[in-house]
Amino acid sequence: MSKNSVSRRDFLKLTGIGLAGLFVNPKSGNYNQLRDQQGRVIYDTVQAFDIPSLNGNITHQYWSDTIVPITEVTIGDAEPSYNRVWYRIGDIGYAHSGGIQPVKTIPQAPIAAIPESGQLAEVSVPYTDARWRPDFNRSAVYRFYYETTHWVTGLVYDDNSRPWYRILDDKWDLILYVQAEHLRLIPDQELQTISPNVPEDAKRLEVRTSDQIVIAYEWDRPVFMARAATGAEFSTGKFFTPHGRHFTFHKRPSRHMAAGNLAHNGYDLPGVPWICYITEKGVAFHGTYWHNDYGRPRSHGCINLTPQAAKWIYRWTLPVVPAHEQRTYELYGGTKVDVF
Repeated sequence: MSKNSVSRRDFLKLTGIGLAGLFVNPKSGNYNQLRDQQGRVIYDTVQAFDIPSLNGNITHQYWSDTIVPITEVTIGDAEPSYNRVWYRIGDIGYAHSGGIQPVKTIPQAPIAAIPESGQLAEVSVPYTDARWRPDFNRSAVYRFYYETTHWVTGLVYDDNSRPWYRILDDKWDLILYVQAEHLRLIPDQELQTISPNVPEDAKRLEVRTSDQIVIAYEWDRPVFMARAATGAEFSTGKFFTPHGRHFTFHKRPSRHMAAGNLAHNGYDLPGVPWICYITEKGVAFHGTYWHNDYGRPRSHGCINLTPQAAKWIYRWTLPVVPAHEQRTYELYGGTKVDVF
């Protein structure tokens, strides 16, 4: 295990977040305005308060998948201590960031030239419904959320000449259809390896479960850090992230993850982005869209990250997944991961 220490200043620098920028003092009156930034309510309900504090007066209640404007990001009071980030929702009040996913609405121009092997795409709007057929009258099968990733296999048009992408569901081997303007095809260059000239032995990840952070090292020098949410204990059992030395031997840019009974801590999550598995039982780094609440254990063993952080780790670690392939697997390869 590394004995390197990382200061608060290092943390802010490595994660690209500074108190003078994204986070501000709510009492200072000097707020950071966010252009075109929206938020999607993740939980069944989320309350807005007149101040960034759970002790404030409730000004409004939002329901799941409501889209709200995020006009400021600020630091609230001491609770919850692990995540003090709050969003201001226009003139309505402040909502805790844990239950709101930052999103944007960026419509895309449909692209007909899809490789025969398919192409990876990400949702570029707050959410879109995947249907059995390219027809708005057909039932929605799944709702795909912002920055989830999916495998596009073709472009088709409905009876009204509206474009839809054909999607391969990798879990159930289903074919679904999504409005083409809601998906951004990811260019090959965006998947290129980060630090390709750094030898495999010189790269290493640390997962510090007591601090709920992930740190990437090159030659024992920290180059990236992100807050995480690791394995937790639920009513159905203990799902702690396993300690010890692991390797990112199996990687996928997208995966439909599903297990258990949905009524008892089970899950059914299409399009989980940027997965780096570290155990044969499925423990992995991956992007998360069902919460935005990092800093405390809350997963079924995996290392939950923001989609942006998970993408960085996916691109930085070895082995490399070729741009038009859905996975790579090297049982005795990959980047070192120390969990403690």
